[in-house]
Amino acid sequence: MAITMTDAAASRVRTFLESRGKGIGLRLGVRTSGCSGMAYVLEFVDELQEEDQVFEYDGVKVIVDSKSMLYLEGTELDFAKEGLNEGFQFNNPNVNSECGCGESFNV
Repeated sequence: MAITMTDAAASRVRTFLESRGKGIGLRLGVRTSGCSGMAYVLEFVDELQEEDQVFEYDGVKVIVDSKSMLYLEGTELDFAKEGLNEGFQFNNPNVNSECGCGESFNV
């Protein structure tokens, strides 16, 4: 399987990279955090690491390290606007539960 993204997410990442003026893509990862155990991490990537896996959608690269891939396999990255709020959403089929605030998850 792979990491995928919606058109809205690809467009938003492309806009961020263009305004930043550099970068080869967006890193999607996980870290231990929150009340449910794991939290998503997004950051710009300027240089690939040896263990990185690269997924490309509509010219936009999503980079995932091998440890995070265990938790993210099959995830779709989306970007949504709801009222005054906007942000990335993670449609992760591996999630068993999420905390009440939505900031962390458990697999």
